[in-house]
Amino acid sequence: MAKLTGELEQAFNQQVTLELEASMVYRQLGIEMDVLDLPGIASWFRAQADEEVVHANKFIDHMTDRGAHPRIQAIEAVTASAGSVLEAFQASLAHEEKVSEAIRGLYRLAQKQGDIDALPLLNWFIDEQLEEEAMVSELIGKVRLIDDDGPGLLRLDEELGARESHGTEADAE
Repeated sequence: MAKLTGELEQAFNQQVTLELEASMVYRQLGIEMDVLDLPGIASWFRAQADEEVVHANKFIDHMTDRGAHPRIQAIEAVTASAGSVLEAFQASLAHEEKVSEAIRGLYRLAQKQGDIDALPLLNWFIDEQLEEEAMVSELIGKVRLIDDDGPGLLRLDEELGARESHGTEADAE
């Protein structure tokens, strides 16, 4: 495997930081749902936060395997807030879209530089991001259908609370 250097190494470091930022956004959204007394949805957001750390680790492992030195950069203050479940999932989708575009940019850069060793990892992330955006979009649809129906919201809270989290050091599925 060729050593990862230069502009692509810098871009990978930015992606590591963005993945960790995504984790913080999800943690904050989980807090927002705890404040709304929706522990299942809060738990779902915490599981998402853990998954983002796993994603950062995938980039870190790729970098170290290729002789690069991963460096976490400054993470912006998390400003995610949500007064409702719909707002929380909309904030989630907006952040997933930001991450997706960053990964597409990494893919374009790897192609431009002829770095074929990065492409399998980036292909995995492209698929993962499509899945993430579709899942959050579906949840937004469900929340819109529920509207302000308390029993419906409690059912969604129970459903999302059943999701298992594998922690931050597990391999992403």
